[in-house]
Amino acid sequence: MLTARRTVFTAALGLTLLFGGADLHAHCQVPCGIYDDAARIDQLREDVKTIRKAVTKIGELTGKKDAQSMNQLSRWVANKEKHAANIIEVMAEYFFAQRIKAVTASNDGHVEYLEKLGDHHAVIVAAMKTKQKADSGAVDELSAALDVLASYYPHED
Repeated sequence: MLTARRTVFTAALGLTLLFGGADLHAHCQVPCGIYDDAARIDQLREDVKTIRKAVTKIGELTGKKDAQSMNQLSRWVANKEKHAANIIEVMAEYFFAQRIKAVTASNDGHVEYLEKLGDHHAVIVAAMKTKQKADSGAVDELSAALDVLASYYPHED
């Protein structure tokens, strides 16, 4: 019994050290039935705003040679990467894993399922492109893909 407790404690400690107390935004993966899809979309929109601001700041700081500008440039790049990675994580761990229900080809709703799958995938691809690029066009694509996704998850009144 003591060995099992040590194993659980060691695993928990390892995860804490691995993630360093980082905020994990995806909802739990137990069948609790507590979902707030619209809130997740709002969170993703905030990530997009941050990416957009980061791209703007990167553009402003590029070419400057002073230490402060170079420091800020690297921080904005890291921030852009973090928020794009968060979008990818929430899409995978929340929407793909928990909110999209598979419909086989022989069942009604399969075409709609494939369309929904494609729209969700478009957000991940667009987020990946904002990691690869530092231009507003990539952010515009991400914002547009998120607008399509938001139509599946409206705010409840």
